[in-house]
Amino acid sequence: MRPSSHLSLTRGLLLGLSVFSAASALVHEKREVASPNWSRLSRAHPSDKHVVRIGLTQTSLEEAHDLLMNVSDPSSSNYANFWTAEEVADKFAPSKETAREVQGWLTASGIPATRIKQTQNRGWLVFHATSKEIESLFNTTYYEYHNRQTGKKAIACDEYHIPEEIQKHVDYVHPGIRLGPSAAGAGGNSKRNAIKKRSALKAHERRKAHANHARGLNLTTCDEAITPDCIRALYKIPTSRAAAHPNNSLGVFEEGDYYAQKDLDLFFRAFSRNIPNGTHPIPAFIDGAEAPVPVENAGGESDLDFQLAYPLVHPQTITLYQTDDANWSYNTTGFLNTFLDALDGSYCTYCAYGECGNDPSLDPIYPDTDPDGYDGKLMCGAFKPTNVISVSYGMQEYDLPESYQQRQCMEYLKLGLQGVSVLFASGDDGVAGPPGDATTNGCLANGTVFSPAFPNSCPYITNVGATKVYPGYTVHDPESAVYDPAGLSSYASGGGFSNIYPIPDYQADAVAKYFKDHKPKYPYYEGGKNIGKNGGLYNRLGRGYPDVAANGDNIAVFTNGEFDLSGGTSASTPIFASILNRIIDERLAAGKGPLGFVNPVLYKNPSVLNDITNGTNPGCGTEGFSTAPGWDPATGLGTPNYPKMLKMWLDLP
Repeated sequence: MRPSSHLSLTRGLLLGLSVFSAASALVHEKREVASPNWSRLSRAHPSDKHVVRIGLTQTSLEEAHDLLMNVSDPSSSNYANFWTAEEVADKFAPSKETAREVQGWLTASGIPATRIKQTQNRGWLVFHATSKEIESLFNTTYYEYHNRQTGKKAIACDEYHIPEEIQKHVDYVHPGIRLGPSAAGAGGNSKRNAIKKRSALKAHERRKAHANHARGLNLTTCDEAITPDCIRALYKIPTSRAAAHPNNSLGVFEEGDYYAQKDLDLFFRAFSRNIPNGTHPIPAFIDGAEAPVPVENAGGESDLDFQLAYPLVHPQTITLYQTDDANWSYNTTGFLNTFLDALDGSYCTYCAYGECGNDPSLDPIYPDTDPDGYDGKLMCGAFKPTNVISVSYGMQEYDLPESYQQRQCMEYLKLGLQGVSVLFASGDDGVAGPPGDATTNGCLANGTVFSPAFPNSCPYITNVGATKVYPGYTVHDPESAVYDPAGLSSYASGGGFSNIYPIPDYQADAVAKYFKDHKPKYPYYEGGKNIGKNGGLYNRLGRGYPDVAANGDNIAVFTNGEFDLSGGTSASTPIFASILNRIIDERLAAGKGPLGFVNPVLYKNPSVLNDITNGTNPGCGTEGFSTAPGWDPATGLGTPNYPKMLKMWLDLP
């Protein structure tokens, strides 16, 4: 029988020691493979002191999916009854029983209660202890390690033990088995190469146009350059609109890429004269980020995002989530955690899937001691998330630890519970990853197996693939999946199947129909643990993506003060996000609320989208997946039909 309080455990120390005996301890974590670039040195000195962190198991994780579907499924009586941030944090915080049981075990094992502190969000128990104490506590041996590339030192063990009755309360322990990836990152790539802006700028790759020519473009030449008028015609978006709602700014994420006001003004004068010069996003700068920059330093990604979104949402505002100081925005292998920290204070120390808080071997560390670094504290809960957030960046599942990705995926679920729609670009390399990423051609298992993208495979975000108006076609003809083989690198709409997440229930029928009626010609494997088995190229049981699509090629932009053409799924994403933002404006005007996680609605109502049935998404030496009637892993359910989408969501509660 377990003691009912920490106090009774303290008084009954000898009894506690017998209850939590070494015989009842089981292996909690064990390192399966050696960490690259880390060399084991000597055993940790017994008297060395360490900060020990125990991540407490979160409550209700097993309920999380059903909770999200309860407010996202249009057939639910609770549809759109979203939660507050406080309700979400409380729901998933560790229980009082968990904290009590773990603290009781620690005190019974000889760690004085006066040393043990619980973090404010209840996610961690933290205490100081010597090597001798933690070796006894976890029934293990700690060694010092040295990273040959970075020079960093750390202590770790090969495995550690926790009493059987306590294991369910503990997520993971630090120091434990983790040493972090090599200096180049888990996938062997630097952040500059790993975090890909999902755009295929065509500068220096094909002919440039002049601004004067661009002003003369009309709907008859949308196969040459996509302007705001072309986008409105493709998706039947009216130019007139209701007044913008004050609580519905469109959120746009940027990192390591910055807009120039001069580029925006040039674009407004050329294509959107109703938008005044000087119009700029509302700054929501995170951990020392800054913007805008002089025009000669402008980034093609930021300019593209804003030049696509403003003509669709104006007079609605745009909020810029510019993330990380200049040092860290290029020099870490982690991705998005500091952004999520700033939206949700509890995420800074939230534990799930063996990860608590930010990973010091992957994520930025603040205050930043670099001469140009941000010397403030990590920003936690600094900004309220907007109703829609567009993210045109991404990596591959291969690049980061599975636990890192799963913990982050849960945060998108939590944002969905609060009514936030999060959209990600699906990638620009078809069924592959970026060349030079994990392998020479961006593919797995000797360059043959398809490489799913991160965080795209998370089932709680909306992935946006890319379409194109092919030469000789008009905006009144059906679009095709993007495939642009010209230039220095080919470009195809990212899509495929996860090696981490199974097919979610809201998508199951659509994926099953695709396999039944349009079975891909490639061999497959079943389950992410069987990558490449029997010659398989993709996981037949994985979450499929993208979910939807929009135009993403030959986009008219101004960058570095010059007119050019751009493209990528990072063009598709702000287009789709802007349409959702406009629909929310209409719902708010009608006394309704935001949309939240939109996938369950769209998969039950695919007729509100324009089905794309032409094209493939090549990669890994194959043609990739083919488009097909219904959902497919190249263009998802299809592109927006604004009038149909608006009517559907205005009819919903």
